[in-house]
Amino acid sequence: MSTSAPYHHGNLRAALIAAAEALLEKAGLEGVSLREAARAAGVSHNAPYRHFPSREALLAAVAAAGFARLAAGMDAAEPGSRAACRAYLGFAAAHPALYRLMFGPGLSKDAHPELREAAGAAMRPLRAISAGGASREAAVGVWALLHGLAVLFADGQLADDLAARPEELAEVALATYGAGLRAAAAAPGSG
Repeated sequence: MSTSAPYHHGNLRAALIAAAEALLEKAGLEGVSLREAARAAGVSHNAPYRHFPSREALLAAVAAAGFARLAAGMDAAEPGSRAACRAYLGFAAAHPALYRLMFGPGLSKDAHPELREAAGAAMRPLRAISAGGASREAAVGVWALLHGLAVLFADGQLADDLAARPEELAEVALATYGAGLRAAAAAPGSG
């Protein structure tokens, strides 16, 4: 695209985020740049700077949008249910590069408030899954289980017979974790 392409676009910010996500899934993190996102969105290479001062800011917006979709998917699947767990694992399987961006070390949530808020909102459905517990600690435990399974699946680290049963693995892991939480709560001196 030439540098004389127009700046005007119906919703440039959303178009750039979508273009960057498509680049991320197709070419990996190295394939995402402001220039390539502009080219994919059909605007000049300078147009992204109206919304994103840097590549990192664009990637943070992509990750924030991913967190919002992840949370919405878990909410739509009945928060606190096995379906919400399947939604989490399904999201990670369908969008592996986006998932890695969202949970990887490359973006500072402190430097990007939108990303921090979206990531925090994605914890809400995880609290509902954590055996009815509303504690942040219990939600982190559920997240650790689901995240670990998602990464194991994405990296092909599970034997084929286990890899064919993601929902069952999640169910067993969460049931075991839930039983541990209930046992700890019922233990003498825990209240």
